[in-house]
Amino acid sequence: MFKKMKGMLLALLAASLVFALVGCSGNAANADEAEKVVILTNSDEEAVAAIENALKDAGYEGKYIIQSLSTSELGGKLIAEGEKINANLVTMSSYFVESAQEKHKMFTDLTFTNNALEKYASYHTPILANTGSIFVNTEVIKEKKLPMPTSIKDLTKPEFKGFVSIPNIMDSSTAWLLVQAVIAEYGEQEGKNILHDLIANTGPHLESSGSGPIKKVQAGEVATGFGLRHQAVIAKEQGAPIDYVDPTEGNFSLTETVAIVKKDDKTTELAMKMAEVIIQDGREELITHYPVPLYEGESVSDIYKPAHTMSFEKPLTVELLKQHQEFFNAAK
Repeated sequence: MFKKMKGMLLALLAASLVFALVGCSGNAANADEAEKVVILTNSDEEAVAAIENALKDAGYEGKYIIQSLSTSELGGKLIAEGEKINANLVTMSSYFVESAQEKHKMFTDLTFTNNALEKYASYHTPILANTGSIFVNTEVIKEKKLPMPTSIKDLTKPEFKGFVSIPNIMDSSTAWLLVQAVIAEYGEQEGKNILHDLIANTGPHLESSGSGPIKKVQAGEVATGFGLRHQAVIAKEQGAPIDYVDPTEGNFSLTETVAIVKKDDKTTELAMKMAEVIIQDGREELITHYPVPLYEGESVSDIYKPAHTMSFEKPLTVELLKQHQEFFNAAK
């Protein structure tokens, strides 16, 4: 009996030791996890790859966790959660960053210097920019005997019915570039009529993704579309029957910026260093995918320079986006 009890005690002691070791291991893992910088981003695959390449080359591999969210999902978290958001570093559409900062004062000032071409608030700086334009499938245009459009308004003509694809502003910020151009050029009254006719011509080709229109144009499902200018430039350079048209209403742009969330822990300093790496080292790769100069010394070839660069007269905010979404829906 004594030997049996002794054996049970030894077994229990061994089990306790295992649990203790596992517990210590788990606590260590949690501690390691807590020390990692959490990065939340709305950037697409090319931008995320460029960010990770820069961080890896700088020796930060394994020191961060990066998670991609849609613009609406990440924007909702920023506005709802403020500094309580589970993130140390955020790359996000600048209008969402600015609106979140106005509501929560959730971002800390950047401690590194940069040479941005435009002035930005002290708590964020751009990582990339996207510009809108019209693009066409030259073969379909010829086959259907359609005129080459020069403006967004041209796409409302009866002959383009069923041959146009545009993104939906309820799902894609790319569509906001189109809406800004229409309102800036024609005002809200005439602009609503133009947008109504454009949506009617679009029919089933109203896309939830900003890259949806270029895919349909490349596939020959439609003759023309509106989307990101650099995608059409790249497609043409690769030999696709694609051409791009800078609309007379203007080429509007949206930027994505990097910002550091105020956190009372040691990851904030590390996140700041990573943000600096993204700007100082990551821009070299980022500008190859998003060819818009944002900092002094940057340049792109002439084909990437839009003919009618424009900025909307009002500051871009989440509130303005909601107004333009309502404008878009009312035009249907």
